[in-house]
Amino acid sequence: MMKTIKAAFLALVSMAFVATAYADFTFVSWGGAYTMSQQKAYIDTWEPVKNGSTKVSVENYNGGLGEVKAQVEAGNVTWDVVDILPVDAINGCDEGLLETLDFSGFEKDGNKSFAESIEENGTGTFGPISECAAPQIFWTYVVIFDPKAFPGKKPKRMKDFFDTKKFPGKRGVHTWPQAVLEMALVADGVKPAKVNSVLQADGGTDRAFTKLEELKGHVVHWSAGAQPLELVSSGEVVMSIVYNGRAGAAILSEGASLDYIWEGQVLDADWVAIPKGSKNKDEAVEFLKHATSCASQAAQAKYITYMPMRSCGTKIIKKNEPWFHTGVNVMEHMPDAGSRLKKSVFTDPVWWADNNAELKEQWSAWMAGNK
Repeated sequence: MMKTIKAAFLALVSMAFVATAYADFTFVSWGGAYTMSQQKAYIDTWEPVKNGSTKVSVENYNGGLGEVKAQVEAGNVTWDVVDILPVDAINGCDEGLLETLDFSGFEKDGNKSFAESIEENGTGTFGPISECAAPQIFWTYVVIFDPKAFPGKKPKRMKDFFDTKKFPGKRGVHTWPQAVLEMALVADGVKPAKVNSVLQADGGTDRAFTKLEELKGHVVHWSAGAQPLELVSSGEVVMSIVYNGRAGAAILSEGASLDYIWEGQVLDADWVAIPKGSKNKDEAVEFLKHATSCASQAAQAKYITYMPMRSCGTKIIKKNEPWFHTGVNVMEHMPDAGSRLKKSVFTDPVWWADNNAELKEQWSAWMAGNK
């Protein structure tokens, strides 16, 4: 009798353990080639997934804090890890929508801490300045065009994007103000290294919006990462702002006919965070540790041309070129190749977090007047 009771008890314990181990884990990102790169580099290589003890569900969203806030306030959090922009991570942390993280448990690079290996990559401005999110990759808003659209002289500088007389045709521009204002100032003659100080000074945003008037009537707006590639390939626009990784993946994986205007590219980042009240917080933290490891960040660059936030990830790529999964070199398509960072703008996520709401209103009014 006792043996039977003991066996039944052990069976119940085992069932409870298995149910916990196999609880769904939800990862939320931006879709397309980007999410695919994360699936291959982070999810498929995570040991609990490889050994079958955890199932990861993937959902896509269009950014922002709306859904995270709704889940947290309703007390029904169904997302466990969210790929999030720095501006939203900072605001989300301030509003109590995200769990705080202890970076001391994240992978070191030799004697260098997690934060130090980010700063060493020359991208310290995107380092762990929020206690609620772990820096993952950095990328850029960059202008692309189809060389065949310009049989003669090709656009080379940011001012060419704004010159609709010299380079006629529609431009693809996203539906939020980040990067657009910085690019407008570069086109207006501000050196990339000085853009943030000019933008943030009195009259800086007004100057940017004044420059944007040159594009009135020549803009097609997009809101999803795949759209600018479709707009350019269809000929609906002759140039477009795009996420550099989407363009790089199209060129290297599909042979797309595209070229870049690297001057004035605006560097931004993606961080990963855990919504407050995640039912799988412990699992989520372990996943973040894996996703931000040197090897995982390097592995993502096999599928999309976004740079690791950590110098150790970059070293892996450089040492093992050709690194892209099609067997070609990837570094030449990266936003920090050669001297590109010297002519780039580093977005200021703290300033945008403080000013985003007001500028969104102004930008929405500008878009409405662009029709």
